Amino acid sequence: MSAEIDARGFGVICWLNGEPFERVFYGPELGLGFRIEAIDDPESLRQRALDASPPAQPHGLRQPDLVNLEELDIPMIIDIRYATEDNFMGIVLYPDNLAFLQRPAAEALEKAAAELERMGLGLVVYDAYRPWYVTKMFWDATPQELRGFVANPAYGSRHNRGCAADLGLYWLDTGEYVEMPSGFDEFSGRAYPDYPGGMQHQRDARDLLIEVMKDAGFSVYEDEWWHFDFYLWQEYPIINIDFEEILQ
Repeated sequence: MSAEIDARGFGVICWLNGEPFERVFYGPELGLGFRIEAIDDPESLRQRALDASPPAQPHGLRQPDLVNLEELDIPMIIDIRYATEDNFMGIVLYPDNLAFLQRPAAEALEKAAAELERMGLGLVVYDAYRPWYVTKMFWDATPQELRGFVANPAYGSRHNRGCAADLGLYWLDTGEYVEMPSGFDEFSGRAYPDYPGGMQHQRDARDLLIEVMKDAGFSVYEDEWWHFDFYLWQEYPIINIDFEEILQ
């Protein structure tokens, strides 16, 4: 077996028994965020989502008690990609770089952060509570073949309940993000929590994050190593309010 490496240091062709296998590049490998080709234009998607209503919900659910994660005294970088154009939609979806979780989930996140801090690591928060209408925008924009990576608004997302967080890691001493097998919100097999490819140190970092979050009461989503659901998510309602309302 032999390989060709380009000027950037990437292996681009692997030759096996005389047959070439070309590398498929994903955006994050080249410093670019993953993008979909949206089915409709952003304003049409937004208006349709704002005009829609969340699904009916059962009685007896917990009263929402969303906590601003900025108030937690833990090592953390809040890097909400949906407050920028650096996301799979390529548009700004949130008005502010803010993250909220239900209080028990926020307290569990503090526990996970304390464990990581002992290892010289901090949490990167890419997303937390998400208004339901944004979930509908995701669904309506995403091509059918990629919808396994977005929640169906007919059922709502755990993000809509304030019980899910999209997370990464960073080094406390340098502030550098820890490499993972895929980029955040990359709609590919590399995003799977059990993806066997990539570099060993990337898989080790992913597996460490998953283990620490599991010990704190979260489970990883089967298609996304960065997505963690708090175990009480079914006890909370789907919420469809903007950040400004939460802060009032």
